[in-house]
Amino acid sequence: MRGDPVTARLAGPPTRTWQADPYADALRTGRGPLYLRRRDGWLLPLDVERWCAAPDAADGTVLSRCAGPVLDIGCGPGRLVAALAGLGHKALGVDVTPEAVARTVRAGGSALCRSVFDPLPREGRWGTVLLIDGNIGIGGDPAALLRRTSELTASGGSLLVEVAEADVDERVEVYVDDGNGGRGASFWWSRLGARALSVAAADAGWAPYGSWQAAGRHFVHLRR
Repeated sequence: MRGDPVTARLAGPPTRTWQADPYADALRTGRGPLYLRRRDGWLLPLDVERWCAAPDAADGTVLSRCAGPVLDIGCGPGRLVAALAGLGHKALGVDVTPEAVARTVRAGGSALCRSVFDPLPREGRWGTVLLIDGNIGIGGDPAALLRRTSELTASGGSLLVEVAEADVDERVEVYVDDGNGGRGASFWWSRLGARALSVAAADAGWAPYGSWQAAGRHFVHLRR
């Protein structure tokens, strides 16, 4: 995909969900601590070290289910995009944080600095779309996100979603917290377990195709 319009663009980042200095700083160093913090003090640890490492065995179960060109929504530092490129897939990551896009490119992947709700290449022609590392939460509106992924995916294509282990369905206002007093701007985020995802997915035109667990992580395979 080098040399075509999907090659990384670093200019003009939108101000959206993950536009927060603690997140960008953590990606630069490749390590945490980093959390999503609710206003009531509840913390969700973010696994920066895993995101910045090579794909692990659980990631491998996702990679093995990818077919056709692959779009990774909220790609972060790009471990999956780079791995897919190494496997011969046409793969593109999208992320709203410039440091995430830059790190994806340094790892050997292609990425764009934009939101999933912005115009994207290959709309309606992606064979597989990924929402991994809890990215079903993007925007705090899973229904809207699932409808958007349906627009992006080819007929008969797949959506691979990592869901929460717990049977949860919540929309919360959070901010990124580095555990040392640094924090980003507040934004809306969602957490869904498998059951809540199945309901929201059906309403967006997705059909269940299977689910699995690996290394304590939970995944759902949907088909358009």
